[in-house]
Amino acid sequence: MNLLDILTVDCIRAPLAATNKRGAIDELVDVLAGLGRVNDAQVLKDAVWTREQMRTTGIGAGLAIPHGKCVGMPGLAMAIGKPAQPMDFEAIDGQPVKLIVLLASPPDRTSDHIQALARVSRLMTMEQFREQIYAASSPQQIFDLLKSQEKPA
Repeated sequence: MNLLDILTVDCIRAPLAATNKRGAIDELVDVLAGLGRVNDAQVLKDAVWTREQMRTTGIGAGLAIPHGKCVGMPGLAMAIGKPAQPMDFEAIDGQPVKLIVLLASPPDRTSDHIQALARVSRLMTMEQFREQIYAASSPQQIFDLLKSQEKPA
């Protein structure tokens, strides 16, 4: 799974305008909707929020990966947001998040969805990369850091 197949620099918001979990999810879904990657933004917002209510996607070490599946998605889509200030996401380690990676997919793309989640998780276990991405201040810097780790298709 190459994340650059589902992410472009215009899918990245740094900084996010949102200051809370729900607002961040809504803002990132709106980014995807504005780019035509989501057919029904409200359905996706509801799907991601419902998933978030089951168990937090704040996985620790400053990262949250809210995600959801919904009918009508044209394909796998990803948006990244960097909060202006670290944000409470009810993360499992109790720490605020510094980066939010939203992943959305149609219900029939479970394997791709899981592969993308795993790829993001693996990248973010690399401490030097994680610190660099948390220090990035623009969408282009975040994209370039991801690009440095992804092999061309």
